[in-house]
Amino acid sequence: MEELVNLELGRVTVLFGEKQGKYPQGNSLEVRGDEESLVIDPCLGLIPRQGRLPAIDRVVNSHCHEDHIAGNHLFPEVPWHLHDADAPGMRSLDDFMAIYGFDDEAVDRAFRPLVVNQFHFTPRADVLTFRDGDVFELGGCRVQVVHTPGHTRGHCAFHVEPDGVLYLGDIDLSSFGPYYGDAWSDLEAFEDSLAKVREIDARHYVTFHHIGVLEGRRAFLERLDRFAAVIQQREARLLDFLRDPHTLEEIAEHRFVYRPGDPVPFLACVERRSMGQHLERLLREGRVRETEPGRFSAVSGRA
Repeated sequence: MEELVNLELGRVTVLFGEKQGKYPQGNSLEVRGDEESLVIDPCLGLIPRQGRLPAIDRVVNSHCHEDHIAGNHLFPEVPWHLHDADAPGMRSLDDFMAIYGFDDEAVDRAFRPLVVNQFHFTPRADVLTFRDGDVFELGGCRVQVVHTPGHTRGHCAFHVEPDGVLYLGDIDLSSFGPYYGDAWSDLEAFEDSLAKVREIDARHYVTFHHIGVLEGRRAFLERLDRFAAVIQQREARLLDFLRDPHTLEEIAEHRFVYRPGDPVPFLACVERRSMGQHLERLLREGRVRETEPGRFSAVSGRA
């Protein structure tokens, strides 16, 4: 295992996972106030840090996905906080799995033990909830909730002042692009959330995966534009593919989100749900038509 790195940004410490937080790892935030401290998205990288972590008064999760709650179990005695829309996922494993909503029973069965054994899922009936604009006052430091749905219904970013840190969670600015392939995901809500975070000025921008920390607004906007552009690239490729009629299953098999050969067990489920949302939008806009039941084609001259 590579040496785990911490980065101090005033009252905020970024606790990097392995490989800059590459999945299944992530990058967590510790925020220290004069009166309280909290950790945002305790990841797998916190487990080898046991015994070296300072006292934590609260756990705050950006959303309810397995890699973001993998270290929650290290803090059983303190309150856990989630956005109201994602909080049901912490009540039981069944409720947690409903967030993904895999449409393949075999995939669902295979993923459940992984969530428990690798990511240490621990149900918590008394999880506390927050909403957009709520603030954690820690004493000389405040953490404001910025609701950014799309990845999940309750996904949130967090703006930490006075240090000017914007934690983006799974708006991870990666070359992969936005992920909106679960039952609780929403493509157009994700686009709205990207526009929302674009308006927030910060000194440091922190992602849970891949990028880690970006310094300054210019670097952030460059990455954000590239990240957002992936959505339109997928849609343009879909329109080109639909020059000939295809079914949603054929669209999923063609791979617009993942690369051919990517060893992802739930790949087909994600492709169907992601590209199904693009297909629905293109149908609404009149850029695609249903040529026969379940078969779709781009409208000539509208691609």
